[in-house]
Amino acid sequence: MAVYRQIHIEFWQDGFVLDLTPEEKYFYIYIMTNSKTSQCGIYELPKRIIETETGYNRETVDKLLQRFIDYKKIIYCEETKEIFIINWIKHNSLNSPKVKKCIEKDLTTIKNKEFIKIFYRVCKQYQYSIDTVCIDYGEEEEKEEEKEKEKEEQQEKEKKNCKNNEDKKQLADKCKNNNVVAEYIKVYENYIEPVNKYTEKWIFTVSKTIDIDLFKRAVDIAIYRERKHRGYVDGIIKQWIKLDIRSINNLKSYAESLKKGVNKNENHQYTKHELATGLYDEGESIYQKPSEEQLNKAKALL
Repeated sequence: MAVYRQIHIEFWQDGFVLDLTPEEKYFYIYIMTNSKTSQCGIYELPKRIIETETGYNRETVDKLLQRFIDYKKIIYCEETKEIFIINWIKHNSLNSPKVKKCIEKDLTTIKNKEFIKIFYRVCKQYQYSIDTVCIDYGEEEEKEEEKEKEKEEQQEKEKKNCKNNEDKKQLADKCKNNNVVAEYIKVYENYIEPVNKYTEKWIFTVSKTIDIDLFKRAVDIAIYRERKHRGYVDGIIKQWIKLDIRSINNLKSYAESLKKGVNKNENHQYTKHELATGLYDEGESIYQKPSEEQLNKAKALL
């Protein structure tokens, strides 16, 4: 079969061609008749070949290719350097068995499988029958891609579920923490003063440091000593923390150690601490006022 390409005489009267510039008309004829064209309208055409055969520089070649891509007349693959003339089959749909065989042969050499899929759709559009059985148009690759996509979606779904579970756990922990903090706030507001945003922030920190029973004891001491404000309660708590007292049980143990006069960490006796007053007995009587006899003894000592 002779290798040549036909241009119909109506080409020059085509509405699209009439609106092209002379440069574009020349380029359009070139892509339909150049030395690399195939019977199916899909062929490899490196830009270097276009430069050599047309005399255009690379910038002009890129510009003209992009124009015809925008006109939806061609598709160009930079990776495989293949060009697809979209309406080729419309003007070259010969029903000769030899031509069909030539087209089928050309299709087997195409690297970009997406071009083959588009070509089959165009053939169906123009009712041009062609054998697709023996041609690999990336169906297996497509199946593999679908499987890979499904796998990725499943992994993404699992990640999302894990994240949702983690978020639920964090929310539950947050609610739990909020309930705990609410208890501290309730105690403070009932016995000391209303809570503002600064006090709330302080109480949140305190709730992470000492237990609620020890917090109540600090409030009790502040009430007993008529120092009902945050600074005094905070001072009591800070002194306890220095002594590593973080729970009511720690406080009781500390009181017991003072009774015995033995430091559990060091081999020397405790001196009476400011908070030691009344801590020897953890009953309610620890915050009672001193008796008259006790006051007289104290005065005598002074």
